[in-house]
Amino acid sequence: MLPTQQADGHTQMALDAWLLKHSNGPVLRFYRWDGPWLSLGRHQRQWPEHWNELARRGRISLVRRPSGGRAVLHAGGLTYALIWPDAPRRRQEAYRQACQWLIDGFQDLGLALHFGSDSAGAEANNCFASATVADLVDPSGVKRVGSAQRWQNGRLLQHGEILLDPPAALWEEVFEEAAPAAAPARINRLELDQRLRQSLIQSWSRCPWQMQPLKAEEVQELEVELASGSAL
Repeated sequence: MLPTQQADGHTQMALDAWLLKHSNGPVLRFYRWDGPWLSLGRHQRQWPEHWNELARRGRISLVRRPSGGRAVLHAGGLTYALIWPDAPRRRQEAYRQACQWLIDGFQDLGLALHFGSDSAGAEANNCFASATVADLVDPSGVKRVGSAQRWQNGRLLQHGEILLDPPAALWEEVFEEAAPAAAPARINRLELDQRLRQSLIQSWSRCPWQMQPLKAEEVQELEVELASGSAL
């Protein structure tokens, strides 16, 4: 497990791609973003022109994720990345196992989540416009966790955005629709990452989890890849 980090979008995405490439065992990290960022899915080739205009005006910054899926607005939420070298090869089973610790963790916090049921083929630019079997929905019908995957040489990277306090004005400006409701106030935003880490430790009890920041040489290697643009 890596400590929770706050950084710009390019650094965050490069680190996840680097971990997918180099990690020998499971890794979990939570992070937040410096300012509002809009991440595009790895294969998302088209998006509204006004997103580029918003970026030019400094309202948002754009970055491409190494994982699939559609655009995610990272503002007022919490992001996680799970690296799983020996994940089940069936995608739906991998999603189920990779999300169960989140369901358990939020259940302990008093919020019941269940998997979505929308068709995966639903077309929209916004990740949170629909909830498939890869996503987690709260009792009011709000998609509370959106997830996307990247498989590389049999290794899995699962990205997830936990929707906590979406900024209403910016959300409407970006997606031209009303923002989803905020998470219940009883969910402690400052302690959520730690509570969810504990849930993963309990759910994946066979893994020898320990908190460990990147080593100095690993940081240097990541910085080289980030500077060269080869990280993703």
